[in-house]
Amino acid sequence: MSLVLLVPGGTGQLGRELAALSTDGVEVIAPGSTELDITSAGSVIEAVSTLAGKRAVVLNAAAYTAVDKAETDQSRAFAVNADGPRVLAAVCSSRGVPLVHVSTDYVFPGDASQPYEVDSPPGPRSIYGLTKLAGEDAVLGSGADAWVVRTSWVYGAWGKNFVKTMARLESSRDTLSVVDDQVGSPTWTFDLARGLVELATRISEGTGPTSRVLHATAANSVTWAGFARAIFEELGADPTRVKSCGTEDYPLPARRPAYSVLSSTAWTDAGLTPLRGWREALGEAFSRQGNEFRAQ
Repeated sequence: MSLVLLVPGGTGQLGRELAALSTDGVEVIAPGSTELDITSAGSVIEAVSTLAGKRAVVLNAAAYTAVDKAETDQSRAFAVNADGPRVLAAVCSSRGVPLVHVSTDYVFPGDASQPYEVDSPPGPRSIYGLTKLAGEDAVLGSGADAWVVRTSWVYGAWGKNFVKTMARLESSRDTLSVVDDQVGSPTWTFDLARGLVELATRISEGTGPTSRVLHATAANSVTWAGFARAIFEELGADPTRVKSCGTEDYPLPARRPAYSVLSSTAWTDAGLTPLRGWREALGEAFSRQGNEFRAQ
């Protein structure tokens, strides 16, 4: 029996990557928010009910990701990132369908000096981070057969992301100033999606990880400025055109974590395939999807 993945948020950056992985052995149903509103119990019940009798997992990729806008649009951010996962988890629990919920590095304060473990104390410094932590708590406390997967610095062929922004600015500016005091692990949606499908497959086979919280990010870390220079290299541009600046030189409404590196120990201890290094992944991303990154 094929695995069926129901992916709320299916028209977003990660959702579209997951939809593209649909194969004979994995059927991906990826509705957008207009088709499946996770804040609506009726909508969720209808969608999850279609999975009855199937080997199925709900993989929640729906999220409010406008980090700065969330500072003032708090009610909508909490609705999508906290209330929505609560509704999903309740319905999945009642229907006996496993749930995988995607979360973020922003649940941590960003003041660490070594990678955050899955059980490191959270301490979000932004409304976005607060809403995502509330979503995690709702899912894990629901009684559903559920897992939370945190990731970071996600980019891909669809939607808005840092790689696309750098590609656009490279073609329009002589030099760029990029913050060089925030550290994280840029994660390609293609690698993340493959990891999530592997996890969902394990769960559907009854061999899901013991740890209910996992981290799935690219290996190794870099600053935003270092990441930008690597993007310039992939574009065939001079990386020295990227100049370093500090966070204080680029003020934004939401506070960013200074250190966003997540430990993959729980992921690898569960026997799941580690995601490759961020630099190798970026090179393949441009080989596979370069036209999408450059298109504006």
